[in-house]
Amino acid sequence: MPEPIVTLNEDSLRSDLRELARKTVEDALNGLLEAEADDLVGAERHGRTAEREAYRAGHYDRGLTTSSGEVTVRMPKLKGARLATAAIERHRRRESSVEEAMIEMHLAGVSTRRIEDVSEILWGSSVSAATVPDLDEKAFASAGEWRNRPPGRAHPYACVDGIHLKRSRGGAHGNVAVMVAIGVNDDGYREVIGAAEGFTESSECWREFLSWPRPRGLHGVRTVVGDKASGMVGSIAEVLPDAAHRRCAVHFYRNVLARVPKPGRAAVAAMLKAVHAMESREAAEAKALAVADELERMRLGEAARVVREGSPETLAYTAFPREHWRRIRTNNAIERLNREIRRRTRVVGTFPDGRSALMLVTARLKYVAESEWGSRRYLDVTLLDE
Repeated sequence: MPEPIVTLNEDSLRSDLRELARKTVEDALNGLLEAEADDLVGAERHGRTAEREAYRAGHYDRGLTTSSGEVTVRMPKLKGARLATAAIERHRRRESSVEEAMIEMHLAGVSTRRIEDVSEILWGSSVSAATVPDLDEKAFASAGEWRNRPPGRAHPYACVDGIHLKRSRGGAHGNVAVMVAIGVNDDGYREVIGAAEGFTESSECWREFLSWPRPRGLHGVRTVVGDKASGMVGSIAEVLPDAAHRRCAVHFYRNVLARVPKPGRAAVAAMLKAVHAMESREAAEAKALAVADELERMRLGEAARVVREGSPETLAYTAFPREHWRRIRTNNAIERLNREIRRRTRVVGTFPDGRSALMLVTARLKYVAESEWGSRRYLDVTLLDE
């Protein structure tokens, strides 16, 4: 077998390419700064003209972190004018894309210490411990503006839920509820309708939360899915009288299975799923009664009672197009968001106040909504008009 004629050191090549890119960016920035200084002075370097407006007074070096690495920028010093360059913002030490990447990493759940390590590896420059919180303040300002944006269109389907987080109150730890609402708009895409802080999931909190998006343009809600929290159900009927409340089938299953001994839960879960696999409401109601009878024969009277009383609330989805049933009979869409929020807030532990909890949840919602989650069509809403 012939010996290889040429060998390639990939690590050395990668290092050389990175250095080439870094040097190119550095030379380009310095060239732009020199050109802007010449235009502002009104004369080239060492030139002498009668139209001169300022004089050069040397340079000072300034570090700048870019996506290609750490570069040294030679900033021209002028007498008689101030160099306000468009190439680099004043006092900026990092390229905006680098700051955006740090914010996205933090909102994605990466710890501050890990961000410091990653910045050192990717950009050849470490960040201080205060840098990430400062960037978070920028992100939270943007998140607050996004949270108060008007929905501005019809949302025939809506889904609401509350997330309980830990917060500090006067030195003691307590709970704070962040209530979240999402919807499917009239184009079939998912959107976050709103998020707000509530001390508890009481009727007053839910009434205030559900009333909040309406003045901002929310309309056309036909049905709202959620659990059977008493405060939520009554508030939906009061604030959105034209919208039907649908109980999430998964929460219904959990309520039934909580009254079933552990060895029999798998069999009972299969029976419950068969109820919502029926082809019509009439068939599903008949199947629910049959399941309740079977549970009574298994001496599970409490579980049978929950099935008889709760199954009609879970079948409200049958009033809508069959193609939508699988996705609207549960609140899985918002549960997926809840998992993302809990994953991000778990690293915080206890929040100092309710506002910080709300802002972090909102920033996470904004991050997810602007990803594939919000850009992929979820339902064909045109079927509602047929």
